[in-house]
Amino acid sequence: GPAQAPAEQAAPEAMPPAAATPQIATGEPSSVGIQWDVPAGWTNRGETSMRHATYDVPTPGGGDPGECAVFYFGPAQGGDAEANIDRWIGQFERHGKISRSAKTYGGLSVKLVEVDGDYLAPSGPMMESSGSKQGWMLKGAIVQGPNGNVFFKFTGPKKTLEAAAKAFDGMLGSLRKG
Repeated sequence: GPAQAPAEQAAPEAMPPAAATPQIATGEPSSVGIQWDVPAGWTNRGETSMRHATYDVPTPGGGDPGECAVFYFGPAQGGDAEANIDRWIGQFERHGKISRSAKTYGGLSVKLVEVDGDYLAPSGPMMESSGSKQGWMLKGAIVQGPNGNVFFKFTGPKKTLEAAAKAFDGMLGSLRKG
């Protein structure tokens, strides 16, 4: 009857374009201008309007998982690295030692920050605090990509970030243009 649609109409929607396959294999689309390898066991919740990717990072022995959000706003968007690092540090109500450094990975200049303490956990459209989380840590990396800065903001309980430190460093070590 007329209710049956021809099968070929559904096919283009159901099949991803072949061009997407290598991008899925390497983990990251190249629109941001850089690529990286996602650590084993990290699961990507996908893109949102603000985030290029959000990885859930498992916690040893259960508990709150860590979250590594990747922000990309476009060429010359998102503010400079130092201003963002200052803002991230400001999201801690009380903090311990702050460590800032700069490294080069895969020919890309990267600014790094690490801070721990009581995290104000900004969320929602106005980024208001959803309550202080004690004993949390933030590891941040701001990559000067060819198409603009790419922001890696890794937050969670300190024990989670310490357990995942090698994985995070390995991901940064895999950074490359592309």
